[in-house]
Amino acid sequence: MKVKKIISNIILGGSILSLSISLFGCSKSNEIESTLSKDTLIVGMDDAFAPMGFKDENGEITGFDIDLAKALATKLDKEVEFQPIDWTMKETELNSGNIDLIWNGYTINDDRKKKVDFSVPYLKNQQVIVTLGNSDIKTKNDLNGKKVGAQNESSAISAMEKEAELYSSFNGGSAITFEDNNQALMDLEAGRIDAVVADEILVRYYISLKGEDKFNILDENFGEEEYGVGIRKGDTEMVEAFNKAYKELQDEGRLAEISIKWFGEDITIKEN
Repeated sequence: MKVKKIISNIILGGSILSLSISLFGCSKSNEIESTLSKDTLIVGMDDAFAPMGFKDENGEITGFDIDLAKALATKLDKEVEFQPIDWTMKETELNSGNIDLIWNGYTINDDRKKKVDFSVPYLKNQQVIVTLGNSDIKTKNDLNGKKVGAQNESSAISAMEKEAELYSSFNGGSAITFEDNNQALMDLEAGRIDAVVADEILVRYYISLKGEDKFNILDENFGEEEYGVGIRKGDTEMVEAFNKAYKELQDEGRLAEISIKWFGEDITIKEN
């Protein structure tokens, strides 16, 4: 009997030890390694989103977000690389570790907050409706039966979907989606679609290049929003470090300098 009891205790003890090791292993594997541990930050971006991040005539990546990312990386004593990605896969790219930050006119909304953590907001924006200058579309309701374009998986789509009745009234029952906003605006210019819903910052920059008389931005829009930087869910160390660095850049006047370079004025959101 004593031998059996000893054997039972050994088996029980071994089981408890195995379970403890297993639980410890799971705990360690589920821990998030902070992005701050890396020497180089990989920024995922849409390289056709002017003036936030885009390729210039020489094929070089440039833009407001690019300059801001470089300044903030320097503040964090990091190198930075810019990785063009499929914008429809941005959260997957982040959470799989292929990129470290989503940073390119990335709108903060409740759905995205479930997938990523956000930095402090740094720019205000709104989803505007743009048509050709001679269009008969003057109000949102005039979009009924019209071909409306937008970037796939963009905040423009999310904003329109909130007005379900109007959205379903579009020609085809929904927006016509494009890989990027430039393609949508080129189709508008060619007359293949009737309107585009997109970020005001991008639309106004595009119009400034193509000619103010060619286009019209409606007074009505699909809502105001704010841009933030997407950080891996649970990486509070990176969120805190990012926000601290952002405030320092603001206090030093660097944010204002970058904004004036791209927009002619300081339109960044001030952190108290």
